[in-house]
Amino acid sequence: MENTEKTKVSDPTIKAGTAGNTANRKRINLIVGLGLMTAIVVVLQLLSTVIKFGPFSITLALTAIIVGGAIYGVWGGAWLGFVFGMTVLLSGDATAFMTVSPIGTILTVLLKGAGAGALAALVYNLIEKKNRFVAVIAAGVVAPVVNTGVFILGVFVFFLDTITAWAAQTPVVEYIFVGLIGLNFPVELMVNLALSTVTVTIIGIIKKSMAEK
Repeated sequence: MENTEKTKVSDPTIKAGTAGNTANRKRINLIVGLGLMTAIVVVLQLLSTVIKFGPFSITLALTAIIVGGAIYGVWGGAWLGFVFGMTVLLSGDATAFMTVSPIGTILTVLLKGAGAGALAALVYNLIEKKNRFVAVIAAGVVAPVVNTGVFILGVFVFFLDTITAWAAQTPVVEYIFVGLIGLNFPVELMVNLALSTVTVTIIGIIKKSMAEK
């Protein structure tokens, strides 16, 4: 009887089945978790369309993207940033640029979102083992910097003539940094930093929950 029980415990088929179940659970948790974070990003960005500082909406979704990237890695952050970009396009928040260059608008909006999510996640994961709070702060700075930086790059590549016309007598560079992003960037940065403590707590709770499953 004892030998039979030992055989059952050491049976490689049982071990393989257990490993398979664990892998399936992790896959399901990933799909469910990313699905939930995706929904949160969409809702936050849609709410953002009614909050404007200057000609464009601020981005409330960056904090959620940072949380998702911290939990699900660089690809998770890139996906959530991509979803954020798609929401911007579908909500009509980029209409002013879409009428000038649809391709330029789509590339700029999607790249700035995906880039912000991926790089914020990368920075977070590089720093997390040393200090989670510092990692969140760093990611909170990187996300809006990349988001705004790629936007500026897109403006110069695809929309410089249009921006020059909008600027009228104002120097183009001054118009871009003051008129277009003068309020949006600092507000987005301050939101991320202000929520840093909450973000750390949320990440800790989710990671603990995932480790226990």
